[in-house]
Amino acid sequence: MEVRRTVPVKLDVDSDEAALLRETVDEFLWAANHVVDHAWQGDYKITSKAQLQEETYDNVREQTRLHANLVQNARNKAADAVQSAVARWKQGEYAGKPHLSKPTVVYDKRCATFYDECVSLATVDGRIEIEYVLPDDNRDTPHSRYLDNDDYQVTGAELHLRDGEWFLHLRTKAEMESDTPEQATAEHSTVLGVDLGVNQLAVTSTGTFWSGHEFDHWRHEYEKRRASLQQCGSRYAHRNVQSVGRKETGRFNMMLHRIANGIIDEAAENGVAVIAFEELTGIRDRLPEASWGHKWAFERLYEYVEYKTELHGIDVVQVDPENTSRRCSHCGFTHPDNRDGEDFLCLKCGYENHADYNAAKNIGLRHPSLAKTRTA
Repeated sequence: MEVRRTVPVKLDVDSDEAALLRETVDEFLWAANHVVDHAWQGDYKITSKAQLQEETYDNVREQTRLHANLVQNARNKAADAVQSAVARWKQGEYAGKPHLSKPTVVYDKRCATFYDECVSLATVDGRIEIEYVLPDDNRDTPHSRYLDNDDYQVTGAELHLRDGEWFLHLRTKAEMESDTPEQATAEHSTVLGVDLGVNQLAVTSTGTFWSGHEFDHWRHEYEKRRASLQQCGSRYAHRNVQSVGRKETGRFNMMLHRIANGIIDEAAENGVAVIAFEELTGIRDRLPEASWGHKWAFERLYEYVEYKTELHGIDVVQVDPENTSRRCSHCGFTHPDNRDGEDFLCLKCGYENHADYNAAKNIGLRHPSLAKTRTA
């Protein structure tokens, strides 16, 4: 039986390397969006990767400095985005032409070489070797469970730029033997926990973060626009207030679709059978800093994940969130002083990690079939 896990690793990048990675990201995104533009022409949308490869590869190679396999990976990312839009049409939902803007590059073993403590990455100006920023060996982390485990092999990775820091999300897989069909079923019953919040809109138990900064920025911007128009009091201003509301809803829906797709990608990559969210009822009481807009966003995100997972055969549930932010996901010790803002440090066993990541792991552990499951 094949088991897959994704491990986020921070990279030790100097200023010259960061500039080169940024150029690579820019050209990778240009290539992906160029393929999307080609696929989106006319009433018929091209979703075939083979057709897109044949019709766009030479042009992208001529106009970029990308490694040949990065061109293919950009094409795959574009094709996946177009396929997702077409799938939403089939569900009766509106979907506009995708535009890829998240700073990321997809690597496979043809354009990256993965070592124990560093990685060699293809860029627009040859290869560069970058060291990992590794956690303490004594800590229970995805790195210690999977990268230090000889059973798991790295198959590829995605490069991400988040809050000025570079991360490599390493994809691993292992072949696990099971003595009985029941054990195989239990292995497939992995639970992905999702923690919701204000600073981080969503965090998964695999360690993937979606920041809330963009959401808060646009929420404040639209509030200012509405307030300015409402002061005018004219009929024209009233119509513009309604227009601002529609634009706000459209922007946030696109943002939440993107996050929902990312959560489902995490679930698919890790062989997840269940995605567990914290119970949404009373979430503003647990998060006093959350606005009504955050509550709407959490509910909408849950709805998007719920209906999108139907195509993947993944269950989506809500679990009791009590003490998930105070409980140590490593030893189970619960105390309010374990958490200090975004930092979590268990007063009993010393386990240390980002508080939202720890909470996401606890949410996964709350699934009622815990006896047969484990968090991703």
